[in-house]
Amino acid sequence: MTKLQKTAQLGRNRRAMGWKLKKTVVLVGMMGAGKTAVGKALATRLNVSFLDSDAEIEKAAARTIPEIFARDGEEFFRLKESQIIERLLEGANGILSTGGGAFLAARNREAISARGVAVWLDADLPLLWQRVRHKESRPLLRTADPLSTLTALYEARVDIYALADLRVKVDPVASIEETAAQVLEVLLTRPDVLEQSQ
Repeated sequence: MTKLQKTAQLGRNRRAMGWKLKKTVVLVGMMGAGKTAVGKALATRLNVSFLDSDAEIEKAAARTIPEIFARDGEEFFRLKESQIIERLLEGANGILSTGGGAFLAARNREAISARGVAVWLDADLPLLWQRVRHKESRPLLRTADPLSTLTALYEARVDIYALADLRVKVDPVASIEETAAQVLEVLLTRPDVLEQSQ
């Protein structure tokens, strides 16, 4: 059994236990890192709600994110993103997945720090490219050379993602469940964030 499989098994064993989530866990990182999929799996394990800031923006605007970018521009989108993140952090503690650019804004980092804990899903560039290259839902990659664009975004953002409270290195061969188990293990190093309830 590999280390990842052991971690996933440990997570399954702990699933039956009760959890007390004391702060909202905010998943940050590049597009394609797995924030939504891992966030849903983690929320299921902890029996808490899962929210996706991009989905909430689309719901509020009654438009897709590419449509918002095309009609109103990135600056408008970022303003709405900040407002949505702040609103979601005021709710019950849960798992919150954010868009790839959300953590870049100091306003968002401050809001997350005040009310939650940021976990960076750190995926390498080749894995990110493999996951996003055929997706039409990534407005920032609608360029003549999307790989170069993704590379530039990655290089510009990685130092800011490193400011997150916690980091989980995404293994390219890990399943969603295995990555969620890794996040769970990292969260358990922070008793101010997560503890097992008796």
